[in-house]
Amino acid sequence: MKDRSTFKQQIETRIADLRERLATVESALDEPTSADLNDQSIELEDDEVLEAVARAGLQEIIELEKALGRIETGSYGICQKCGDEISTERLQAVPFALVCRDCAMGLEG
Repeated sequence: MKDRSTFKQQIETRIADLRERLATVESALDEPTSADLNDQSIELEDDEVLEAVARAGLQEIIELEKALGRIETGSYGICQKCGDEISTERLQAVPFALVCRDCAMGLEG
């Protein structure tokens, strides 16, 4: 597995990026609505999409912060189901992965 400090740095960078995007979304949601009813309808739909993006971003931040906690405790990269090491490739794709590929696919455990 890749050095945990490298993963820590990548996770911290991803969290910073997500926080920046959330600030942009928040700013867009704070913009005043149009006086035109048709435009208001479109803006409402856009706002719903932005809110969904924000919720997903917040959830990812939570998962990434938990991963940082596992790095600190030394349990990062260890499958919580079988105890094997989670592959570097899987952690690069899903840095907050709790289980190895086999367990995620139901092949072990």
